Amino acid sequence: MPPSVTRSLAAFISSPDPFRILTTCTPTPPPPTRNPPQTLIVLDSSFNPPTTAHAHMALSAIHAAGPNTRLLLLLAVRNADKGSPGDLAPRLRLMQALARDLHDDGAPVPVDVAVTKMALFGDKARCVPAAAEHVYLCGFDTLVRMLDARYYAGEGGMRASLGGFFAAARLRVTVRPGGGFGGEDEQRAFVEGLGTALGGMGGDAAWAARVELVEGGGGFVSSSRVRDVVGRGGGGGGELDGLVGWRVRRVMEEEGLYGMGGGGGGGGGGGEGQGNE
Repeated sequence: MPPSVTRSLAAFISSPDPFRILTTCTPTPPPPTRNPPQTLIVLDSSFNPPTTAHAHMALSAIHAAGPNTRLLLLLAVRNADKGSPGDLAPRLRLMQALARDLHDDGAPVPVDVAVTKMALFGDKARCVPAAAEHVYLCGFDTLVRMLDARYYAGEGGMRASLGGFFAAARLRVTVRPGGGFGGEDEQRAFVEGLGTALGGMGGDAAWAARVELVEGGGGFVSSSRVRDVVGRGGGGGGELDGLVGWRVRRVMEEEGLYGMGGGGGGGGGGGEGQGNE
């Protein structure tokens, strides 16, 4: 991690600011830019590590959005379930590597790497830069967490927390079969039934029109699967092929993350709050 980014991270953590962009990765050649962008795509995750599933979600949304789009990779330094996600500097290196992997794969948009102190989607949405439209990317498991009433015990409940979010943003949800969340048919039924169910959850039935369910790419890929592969000694062979991009893999090797390359470095905790894994 360049010292300037490390210093910027330290300055952010000690500041009262809820959000900060630490660095921007621009494709070659750089696209013409207009400010604010027409569409700001937000991928909010622990990036522990970033996987090809993250890349597919981002690329699919970028191609669907059209021109004058930016991508924001967002890491919460605190989340709704735990205090903080371990050592942040290697995580930010992984996010930068993901941005460059995306450019290698043809993403024609600037990618901002940013951090926030906000844990919940509704709070994060109030901090991110302006755009005509915000599109938040998540897996189905994250949608379920987002609509979990236990996160909204405060005054006004879920409506107070998420009303502003759904007024300004759409959710692009990727089907994620397994992991205790049922198969594709069950997940589609859940999303299709939100118009009826949201009122009983403490939300607003109108939010259902702001939720789009899209197909995932390839097989089931997750950050925990990558950590498991490396943990059992499979990081040096071909087991990571198709799970992480080559730049992400190189950072894992250089940092010794998750025991990669015989190093002892860890990747921080696995608690994700409301963000994607």
